[in-house]
Amino acid sequence: MAGLIPKDFIQDLVARADIQSVVDSRVRLKKAGRNYQACCPFHSEKTPSFTVAPDKQFYHCFGCGAHGNAIDFIMEYDGLEFPDAVEVLAAELGLEVPREKGRGGVSRDRVEIENDFELMEKVAQFFMQQLRYHEKSTQVIDYLKNRGLTGETAKAFGIGYAPSEWDSVLKKFGGNAKAEQQLLALKLVSENERGRRFDFFRDRLMFPIRDRRGRVVGFGGRVLDNEQNPKYLNSPETRLFHKGRELYGFYEMKQHYKQLEQVIIVEGYMDVVALAQHGVRNSVASLGTAATPDQLQLLFRQSPQVVCCFDGDRAGRDAAWRALENALPLLRDGQDLRFLFLPEGDDPDSIVRAEGQQGFMQRIEQATSLRSYFFEHLSATIDLTQDAGKGALIAAAKPLIERMQSEFYRDLMLEELARRLGRDVTQLNQMIAKPTVKMPASEASKKRSTPIERAMGLLVQHPELGKTVPVNNALEALKVEGARVFVALHRQTYSNDLNSAQLLEGWRGTRYEENLRSLAQWNHQIREEHLEQEFKDTYMFLIDRYLEQRYEELRTLPPQELTTERLREIEQIIRALKSTPS
Repeated sequence: MAGLIPKDFIQDLVARADIQSVVDSRVRLKKAGRNYQACCPFHSEKTPSFTVAPDKQFYHCFGCGAHGNAIDFIMEYDGLEFPDAVEVLAAELGLEVPREKGRGGVSRDRVEIENDFELMEKVAQFFMQQLRYHEKSTQVIDYLKNRGLTGETAKAFGIGYAPSEWDSVLKKFGGNAKAEQQLLALKLVSENERGRRFDFFRDRLMFPIRDRRGRVVGFGGRVLDNEQNPKYLNSPETRLFHKGRELYGFYEMKQHYKQLEQVIIVEGYMDVVALAQHGVRNSVASLGTAATPDQLQLLFRQSPQVVCCFDGDRAGRDAAWRALENALPLLRDGQDLRFLFLPEGDDPDSIVRAEGQQGFMQRIEQATSLRSYFFEHLSATIDLTQDAGKGALIAAAKPLIERMQSEFYRDLMLEELARRLGRDVTQLNQMIAKPTVKMPASEASKKRSTPIERAMGLLVQHPELGKTVPVNNALEALKVEGARVFVALHRQTYSNDLNSAQLLEGWRGTRYEENLRSLAQWNHQIREEHLEQEFKDTYMFLIDRYLEQRYEELRTLPPQELTTERLREIEQIIRALKSTPS
């Protein structure tokens, strides 16, 4: 497939990266023996349980189980997909990411993507220029001033103006069939049934939507008077823009804060910009939809508390409830989701202009807890003085509580449900199914009972051990789960000088990745000076098991199949087993 990043480059990138520097540039680390520690950036804690091991080029949190190499950390902390995380890490090391060539020798995918981002940035600059030089610029600037925005804020968010003419963008960036097709693909230009092409955004205040790396992926346009409809117009889904994954203002927020105690979700672009104008720089907009699971997951990676601040009308309350439903499976212990509904007719923009930063933040501090909003919403149309009403509340709450993975929140909800119903919480607990969750890696890693798992775990954590014994390809035939994987790991470590991060990177995307990552966290409790002997002993145990297996296979063959060569093999196996120390 064209455009893929070569695996050799990824391995070289992981080899060059210094996990300590990557993490420390985002989370302040402190020396702890030969490793480094910090409070985990992926869950709320007061005592550091997040460890970075420079020798393994690996990080691990003993609290929440987060772990991985430098690429994994950037993916989790910066909220990026794998290819983007590779790009970021490469840029930090001053490297350019190569792409595999497609048919004809051209990396068409990569060139197309780069051209798309380049065009989107040029269009954003064009809209900014129009804000200053278009014949309607005075009117547009007066509108911004009336909304209380300064030129500095407008520049910081890249606010511009889409001209009222039908074809300003088309004329500026079209000119040939290929260019116009690109404009159509990115939904900067539309085409009607008669084949006529025209600008998608016209006579609107323009807000560039940037991805987590700061690249323009789409636009939001707002009318200059409230008589036009729709008031807000977003870019449709394109090959760059996926509305459910992006958050307006996220990139700008991260430019001001590396770590956040709180993030506020609002509904509109002007809300984000107006709040920033008044010093509230920790807000993002969900692009006119309810906060999606992808958006919420990204925000919970950044902050332990997310506040949904929506209008108090029907649409705002519907969006809040959908956000709550999307958040239930995502909430971890120590994370907090709250809800603030503003008076009808008001929004964050109008509130912060009327009451200032202090007044708005006082409202945020009074936001409703998840528990209260959950039961207030479900009970709004239920009469809890009647048995039928109590049954209805249980029926409504039960499937939602069952979706919660956090034991803390499940217990909290059950206690509140019991209080509202006047029931014993033990009875309710028996009615609510337990979530089907996997054993935490930190717990699962304690149970490494089989020799093959032990050998793999030692290799993953100490790849240098692979060079202490020769590779025996015959072990692939050992009838033990994981035998082939062990031999593959042994080949990798025997032939190459790898650290744990590089070794595991080679298994990314395979069905063995999760188990090998779990082995990387296994507490083997073996002193460093005994590691080599432990691995050799385990390796010899596996050799003996294979010889015993092979002996049984040969011994049970019919006499006519026992060739001279096989009889000689039986004698060699017997001698080898007798020479093995007991």
